[in-house]
Amino acid sequence: MLSISEPFAQDDEDIQVMKAGAMLRKVKSRSWKKQRHFRLQDDGQTIWYKSRWAGTGHSTFSVGDIEAVREGHQSEVLQSIAEEFPADLCFTLVFRGRRGNLDLVAESASDAQAWIRGIRKLVQNTESMDAKERLDQWIWDWFQKADKNKDGRMNFKEVRSLLKMMNVDMNEEYALRLFTRADKSESGCLEIEEFVQFYKMLTQREDVWNVFQNYSRDGQMLTLAELEEFLRQEQQKGEESQDHAHELIVRFEPSETAKKQGAMSIDGFQIYLVSSEGDIFDPQRLELHQDMSQPLSHYFICSSHNTYLMEDQLRGQSSQEAYIRALKRGCRCVEVDCWDGPNGEPVVYHGHTFTSKILFRDVITTLGEYAFKVSEFPVVLSLENHCSVEQQRVMAQLMDTILGDTLLRAPLNGLVPQVLPSPLDLKGKILLKAKKIGGLEESDTLNDEVTDEVTDEVSDEDEPKSPSAETLSKSKLSRELSDLVVYCKSVHFYGFEYSCQHSKCYEMSSFSESKARKLAKEKGMEFVQHNSRHLSRVYPSGMRTDSSNYNPQELWNVGCQMVALNVQTAGLEMDLNDGLFHQNGCCGYVLKPDFMRNDSSFDPERPEEREGYKPLRLSIQVISGQQLPKLNQKEGSIVDPLVRVEIYGVSKDQAKQETSYIHNNGFNPLWNETLNFIIHVPELALVRFVVEDYDKASRNDFVGQFTVPFTCIQPGYRHIHLLSKDGTALPLSSLFVNIKISELTTETE
Repeated sequence: MLSISEPFAQDDEDIQVMKAGAMLRKVKSRSWKKQRHFRLQDDGQTIWYKSRWAGTGHSTFSVGDIEAVREGHQSEVLQSIAEEFPADLCFTLVFRGRRGNLDLVAESASDAQAWIRGIRKLVQNTESMDAKERLDQWIWDWFQKADKNKDGRMNFKEVRSLLKMMNVDMNEEYALRLFTRADKSESGCLEIEEFVQFYKMLTQREDVWNVFQNYSRDGQMLTLAELEEFLRQEQQKGEESQDHAHELIVRFEPSETAKKQGAMSIDGFQIYLVSSEGDIFDPQRLELHQDMSQPLSHYFICSSHNTYLMEDQLRGQSSQEAYIRALKRGCRCVEVDCWDGPNGEPVVYHGHTFTSKILFRDVITTLGEYAFKVSEFPVVLSLENHCSVEQQRVMAQLMDTILGDTLLRAPLNGLVPQVLPSPLDLKGKILLKAKKIGGLEESDTLNDEVTDEVTDEVSDEDEPKSPSAETLSKSKLSRELSDLVVYCKSVHFYGFEYSCQHSKCYEMSSFSESKARKLAKEKGMEFVQHNSRHLSRVYPSGMRTDSSNYNPQELWNVGCQMVALNVQTAGLEMDLNDGLFHQNGCCGYVLKPDFMRNDSSFDPERPEEREGYKPLRLSIQVISGQQLPKLNQKEGSIVDPLVRVEIYGVSKDQAKQETSYIHNNGFNPLWNETLNFIIHVPELALVRFVVEDYDKASRNDFVGQFTVPFTCIQPGYRHIHLLSKDGTALPLSSLFVNIKISELTTETE
């Protein structure tokens, strides 16, 4: 039986301090510092705060939304008031996704420590919960929300209100029948244990029960042999089924009696299906499992554009926090736009705009601190240099001093490479991508005092066809900065033929999205071959002043490694990026398919011509949804959900299909509709599941999504745990699907 317990650590001293509440200053800037009364709610999961003058108005946030707590002056805002408030009074709450941080100042050091310790305990507890504990917490939260008069009991009126809150439009007579069955004490109210029973009846998964019944001969238990058969027939586990079945019973079966019999109950079966083992994303593909010893050019590399920006490119804020967020998302290529600043110190911002400025020194300090917290593989620092020679020297000195041994200053083993080194070779290293005087072969022969001239970036329209055709302005480059460029020397792109004959492996080019897309469409095969040897970086159009993004898929299709996106901007493009780089330990590097790593003849526009071409049929039965979030908080408003499956890959694979919509049910909608696709290049395909709230009068509202590389999909009965528009988890919101993948011969296509 599902039981419920009070939230974590009720008697913990720090939690008690948080429940009693405290006055904390909320700080937004040097001039905006206002006192707010903060308090941890009785559910142990919600922090409530309000102004003493705000009347009934208040704000709340969930402990589950907090990613980390930073002590002291560890934000730009708190650094700006460091003289006014000592570090032992200050702390920062860092939220998941793209939500802004919350900077706070306590009235005493003991108050600050109690809140810092208390929040950390609550966050750690939330993160360590298993599926059952998360469900218990979720039920407790709903009970607290529905218990309006806070008497620890819930009458039928409160239950009806709860159902609306939970996205359920239930027949009142049926709801009353369930309520009466759960009310064992016949008091007309449900206490917490009775509410648990009501919840169990409400959430009975007929869809899971039907699957269970198909394999259970007695309808009560799955024997070891029956579970093996299910794993072999439905989950495509093959020879490993027997060992796997036993392991699943040990891990997921809650009944000790069933465990001793070597069997699985319906409860254990459901727990298994909603666990990571039953997830659509193969858990083995989540681990670092790819060969990391190949040349850098053989990997897709998670890359950020205008990394310093938190918002748009005209008036947005530049911030060190933007670098922290990008690096924590797994970015391994970040961009720095440098300009001459006051007092001889370079600054970083979007030139000729109203974006705020930050010191280059602070950016490099942040990079040094956060570069390898998420991934140990190399970070490329893409430098857009607009500085004078004098301030370039300052930049070189700052990087040298702050980054220390992590900054790569010379070729590995002192050898000039014929092919690029691997991510494994460069673990823990920061590589500078910028212009360079001469090449690696000439480094020892150049005069150290020379300041040479290099050509500026050129637009797509007037790009010269060869070096001899250059009619470009010249800009000075300091030798000190040049010497820090090793494997990522920025050069103009003069065409694939020129590159093949003359370019060194450590020379790389940047392409605007329009130029890259044009080359991909007209010379896809040559672009693939070029990218097997050289690194390419693609960046968004300068016209995207709102920091919107282009679709990265068509550039991955031709093997471009650094397809740079504005990671601060949520949407489809970042969903695809997050989906691709979610595999391989989220390390920021994904090995390209073998036919893109060698000098092959793969053309993304004609995939059927490649050697080893094997199209696959993807069949997705969309069965049901669970606890979809409510979008409109108005009384009586409930979602009408539909599911759309989108395929992103080579041109032939681009496809979308959707189910019908279910009227007024976001709690447990049932579709049982099958969508079929043909995938020509599975190695490059991404599958995106989107749930929307149908609206016949206007555009559908986004509810949730999840994107998975085709090669990481587990076939069989699987749950898809949905993410918000911001890329954060939507607790308990999922889709239940049955996926079949089979070979498709060209004759039957």
